[in-house]
Amino acid sequence: MKVSSIPASSWQLLSTTALLISLSIFAISCGPGDDKLPVLGQKELVTRTVDGKTVTDSVAHQIPDFAFVDQYGDTVTAKTVAGKIYVADFFFTSCPTICPKMKVQLKRVFEKYKGNSDVLLLSHSIDPKHDSVAVLKKFADNLGIAGKQWLFLTGDRDKIYDIGQNSYMVTAQEDSSVPGGVVHSGAFILVDKDRHIRGIYDGTTEAGVDKLMKDMDRLLAENKA
Repeated sequence: MKVSSIPASSWQLLSTTALLISLSIFAISCGPGDDKLPVLGQKELVTRTVDGKTVTDSVAHQIPDFAFVDQYGDTVTAKTVAGKIYVADFFFTSCPTICPKMKVQLKRVFEKYKGNSDVLLLSHSIDPKHDSVAVLKKFADNLGIAGKQWLFLTGDRDKIYDIGQNSYMVTAQEDSSVPGGVVHSGAFILVDKDRHIRGIYDGTTEAGVDKLMKDMDRLLAENKA
């Protein structure tokens, strides 16, 4: 079936469902009775030399270093999120379909954790050609967002698409047959202080975001344990 034959809302739901199913295959179990959230993503093999011997270890999937620009014109890197948990999503300001729902729901997260120095929100634009620093600043202002806790990011298009697909494991695809011209996932991705993905949620629904916030509380408690 071609993408163009599926309504944008249905494609988003299918993409999110398929993503959650596939990620469950790669979840790292925490053991019976352990209340910690699983670490999602396929383990990677790393070869190193120890005492003259070659050793191969498996390490958890991790969001790599990155550099994008926020709505204030400041560069945001992995150092910005160091020691914090954060929620990442992918959107564009002119999106007429799922993005408005996503931003309503993500604002709920912002309001709950507003002022918590251990929590950040990173919204990546998948239309950086249009979504300049000025456009993102106006978008944030219209949402009533100020300060540096919820950052709207722009930058090189290929790098944004690459980190979305290969690191955060979400989809985005240009499609002129759908409103806005882009089909993309409505997922919110929960990332821990070590840049490991700990959960992926439907960011278009209240129930999905309720689950996200419960898991954020669990992750914050885990960090203090």
